[in-house]
Amino acid sequence: MKIREIRAAGLRGSTPEGGWSDEIQPDDVVHTLIAVHTDEGVIGLGSVFTSENLVLAALEVLRPLCIGESAIEPERVSERLHRGTFWMGRGGAITHAISGIDIALWDILGQVTGQPVGRLLGGCWREEVRPYASLLMDRPGAMAETLLAAKARGFTAFKIGWGPFGRESNALDEQIVADARGAIGPYCLLMVDAGGSDGKWRQGLKWALRTAEMLVDHDVLWFEEALQPDALEDFVALRARSSIKISGGEVLTRRQSFAPWIEAGAFDIIQPDVTKVGGLSEERRIGWAAEDRGIQMIPHGWNTAVGLAADLHLAAALPNTDLVEYISGSAYIDDLVTDPWKLDENGMLKIPTTPGLGITLDPEALEKYTGSRDLIA
Repeated sequence: MKIREIRAAGLRGSTPEGGWSDEIQPDDVVHTLIAVHTDEGVIGLGSVFTSENLVLAALEVLRPLCIGESAIEPERVSERLHRGTFWMGRGGAITHAISGIDIALWDILGQVTGQPVGRLLGGCWREEVRPYASLLMDRPGAMAETLLAAKARGFTAFKIGWGPFGRESNALDEQIVADARGAIGPYCLLMVDAGGSDGKWRQGLKWALRTAEMLVDHDVLWFEEALQPDALEDFVALRARSSIKISGGEVLTRRQSFAPWIEAGAFDIIQPDVTKVGGLSEERRIGWAAEDRGIQMIPHGWNTAVGLAADLHLAAALPNTDLVEYISGSAYIDDLVTDPWKLDENGMLKIPTTPGLGITLDPEALEKYTGSRDLIA
């Protein structure tokens, strides 16, 4: 089975707010779907966390390396793409686009073999996983209302991030976290994301250390992106001196970029994003490298339904990946597939057991958010 064609389509119209200092708008494209078509009619789906224009430009470089290649050898093909594009630069739009192709090739391999992707990635450590509702920070009162609405949908784990946190005052930061904990009660999981990858982030190590200890008082599970994303030495110091778990790494791509952070012990939890790190092939290797050093991998998933499916299969294949990120209220998660995601009575998501990623795009939703059905036609 050979790769015949690769198509891409950006999602627009319902792009959720990201909390960024230069906020994205509903028609801005930050998620792009990939479809790999084979010469035998099988179609694999992937997702890329970047703009449609960048993906289309990257595909101009990648297509000559892909067309005619085996469609059922995702790791070999993806590694060939990485090695064949070194001269284009590592870790940018090319790597992001390879991520979507890699996910789609795993989807094809699963369909052809009749196996769920998680089993092909190494086995099924679990049949379900806890999603955490990923929500933007808001001021006290409004924050509680948002959390209570998510809790009513069945979530039992919540991450709040960005917004005014770390940008106005220490007092406000603690009021927001206290309001959140009060709303969800003592038995739900609560995580805090400072959003240090924001282009206007200005806080440093001393703020992070002080804030980490405040979060301990409110039983926060982890403190995410407390520092600017390149501050390796400060992250090492923060983890060594903090009582709370420190997480990050969502902006890093390729396993080679993660290696120094893992070796230095910068994180308790690493958070690669499958839709830009290099796909499932790359993220699995990152996950096992972390596992070998006692570091947990919980994927970053500011994502689409396709990316969420990939994260679920990763959670099946890695022993300690027991949470996945879920953008609460995003149309690109909730509306894009024919069989929408459903939390069970315990707030868990079932990991798909049907062949491939185990999802089917809804043609009407695809047309609504991309402008056509050509991606899979």
